[in-house]
Amino acid sequence: MFSSAEMITITTKLLSTVIITTVLFGVLYNPKISYSEETPKKKNTPKVDVHVDINGTDTMMYSKTSFEVKSGQKVKLTFNNTGKLPKAAMGHNVVILKKSVNLIEFCTEAVKFPTEGYFPKSREKDVIGRTKLLGPGEKDEIYFTAPAPGTYEYVCTFPGHFALMKGKMIVK
Repeated sequence: MFSSAEMITITTKLLSTVIITTVLFGVLYNPKISYSEETPKKKNTPKVDVHVDINGTDTMMYSKTSFEVKSGQKVKLTFNNTGKLPKAAMGHNVVILKKSVNLIEFCTEAVKFPTEGYFPKSREKDVIGRTKLLGPGEKDEIYFTAPAPGTYEYVCTFPGHFALMKGKMIVK
């Protein structure tokens, strides 16, 4: 018979092994997934009024939980995935939602589209801008015009991330 302390140690080791095996299995045996296209590269870089840099990490956090712009400004948003975990386990993106869009409903629908980078293309009209889903060390740049004054939510649509990985774009 095992003591309570020994049972806790055995259970912890077993659980850790199961979690690690599950993540590795998903990474190694996950079929190649085709993700959404990145912002098209243009020969002439558009003129921008403001440049916003946001990083995403393996701890499911954005480096900025809010940023401010002025209505009508041309915005360049650069998103970097600074994590180390593979895209299949910890991919990140930034999706800026229009005011009338319910974040939870949008993200609940997004998880149904893994082959589209966890983005429902039928909901393109509900976003102001979005990056592609990024793996470790990848970056994407998007350009958009800041909408009417107000507060707009941005979020990572990778499954389970929206609870922690979200922020607000405040337009003055």
